Amino acid sequence: MITMTLESEYDDLSKAEAVYRAIVPDDDGYVTTRLEGKKVVFEFKAENAGQMRSAMDDVLACIKVSEEASGVVSVSAPDLDGDSLLE
Repeated sequence: MITMTLESEYDDLSKAEAVYRAIVPDDDGYVTTRLEGKKVVFEFKAENAGQMRSAMDDVLACIKVSEEASGVVSVSAPDLDGDSLLE
């Protein structure tokens, strides 16, 4: 079993809550999401590296979209390779 933790910290609690509320419905067997103050914490579990990469790619794309939709970021991060994921 492979495990990984990703933390995304924001300037204030309202921004962290907005991202958390947008992403938490997507929790599945590979990721658990929780709010810790101004941080959104993602705990990943996967049987192999391919599953881990897939789960992390999905969550990173969701973070990008939720930040843009909730106004957390004012400008989109460039999508340098056209895959809709954070660069």
